[in-house]
Amino acid sequence: MFGRSKSPKPDAAFDDDAALEALGYKPSFKREFTNIATISFAFSIMGMCSSIATTFDTPMLYAAGPASAVWCWILGASMCLTLGASIAEIVSAFPTAGGLYTASAALVPKRFRAPVGFTVGWLNLLGQVAGVSSTEFGLSRMILAAAVIGTVSFASLLLALNFRPLTIIRFQKDGAFEVTQHKIVGVFIGLLAVHGILNSLATKWLARMTSSFVFVNVGATIIIIIVMLAMTPRSEMHPPSYVFGSAGIVNEAGGWPTGIAFLFGLLSVQWTMTDYDATAHISEEVQRAAYAAPSAIFVAVVGTGLIGWLLNIVMVLCSGPLADLPGPSGMSFFQIMFLRIGKTGTLILWVFVCFTAFAVVQTALQATARTLYAISRDHGLPDRGVFGTVNSKTKTPLYAVWMITFICILPGLLDLASPIAANAIFALTTVALDLSYVVPIACRRIFRNHPDVHFQPGPFYMPGAIGWAANIICVTWTLFIATILCFPTYLPTTAQTMNYASVIFGGVLTLALTWYILDAHKYYKGPQGNIGRHLGDNALSNESSDKDVVRVIADGDDEKVKTDEK
Repeated sequence: MFGRSKSPKPDAAFDDDAALEALGYKPSFKREFTNIATISFAFSIMGMCSSIATTFDTPMLYAAGPASAVWCWILGASMCLTLGASIAEIVSAFPTAGGLYTASAALVPKRFRAPVGFTVGWLNLLGQVAGVSSTEFGLSRMILAAAVIGTVSFASLLLALNFRPLTIIRFQKDGAFEVTQHKIVGVFIGLLAVHGILNSLATKWLARMTSSFVFVNVGATIIIIIVMLAMTPRSEMHPPSYVFGSAGIVNEAGGWPTGIAFLFGLLSVQWTMTDYDATAHISEEVQRAAYAAPSAIFVAVVGTGLIGWLLNIVMVLCSGPLADLPGPSGMSFFQIMFLRIGKTGTLILWVFVCFTAFAVVQTALQATARTLYAISRDHGLPDRGVFGTVNSKTKTPLYAVWMITFICILPGLLDLASPIAANAIFALTTVALDLSYVVPIACRRIFRNHPDVHFQPGPFYMPGAIGWAANIICVTWTLFIATILCFPTYLPTTAQTMNYASVIFGGVLTLALTWYILDAHKYYKGPQGNIGRHLGDNALSNESSDKDVVRVIADGDDEKVKTDEK
């Protein structure tokens, strides 16, 4: 039973901590993320306008043309809604920093908990690291391009906006300034250092900073939509048959039939609408986490899907002749904006697009550090729990933050040695993350009647046939899209056109399992909790455990939780 607090803190704060203790973990973070901060975090992790800007070329120029950009987005967004809802349902039941990594081990029989938890944890961590690195690398190119606007011609500026990792950027004016791949990597490292510093702040400041991100993200997207429609003469807008119909189907994938080429356009929406569980990784810092975290995921998926679709429609509508794309920049989104808005207007709006990408990295780095923290806390690393500790002053996992910052630098350095391999690592983000998501979703259904598995739904729950349909659709779709995203976009396949995502994915997975078999199994037994209970037993079923949680009010201001042995 719970007494009534004399403290001004809401009961919900204690309820969160009690729920976390019921899962076997001692509360270590301050819960500073309000509903608006949590929703802003979920929106920011997808980076709507910046992510679409950097991937818009794929459906337009390397898939099936303009209609592919429009229809692939809404198709992928609809499927992502089933995945987002399924993830939100599990996050509501397991609101811990481990997110789906923790849940995956809880939703399988005891003998599978360690290998499944280990595999899903490292897959999820791999995808998050690749996501942080790729977004930061794109942002470094954007900033450098804008920084030299006063010293180079506009044509040279456009050349600097090429985001493809395979391209080496060089431009110069009278020997005064030169942007090289080394300088881009330098800015990339500097940006990661800035994000590492910002993520070292106390949770209170992280929450306040994050609260503003959603307004820039959604606001910039809406402003671009309005300005593009206002500045494009009606006579120069494409007809509906081009935007939605067969006139907009242009097979631009070398050697592939039109049907397969059309599916390549899904990369844009799948890249944008991923890392759903990032919000779960901060759930121990969220107020009313079992409600707020899954609700934020669902709202962000719906909002990004609908507003993103509108942005794609408007960009295709105002795109001008397809033959003129991607233009000197090698980037269709920027070229279309310049065509309709002009140089000054485009660069002003580009500042907000850059800030959106900055917010993506800020939130993604925070979530990735919490993932490393959770794995270390469960003894999934040979670090003796160093990365699973929280700084006593900031109440944030500083060791984990800076280790992740360092690890995220490595893919950028690889770009100097082998741009092809670096490109494959960046492309790995969606495949690794989405496959780590479907494991707990599938296991929940497969082992639903197993005596070792007791899934207790949280407040966010899809009942009966709705839940089954969403789970089956998202698992099937994820396996399908992971296969498509591993295809090379050109035939015949050469060393230069090969999509190495599948090779690297298989290699990393093999290394992780080999490590587990040879060594990690000795100290990793699955998520174990840190208050004397093994996560996955009675704690996960929300049945009676070996401890009763009792609320004690002390000094009239502070709330403490103690556990009494039965």
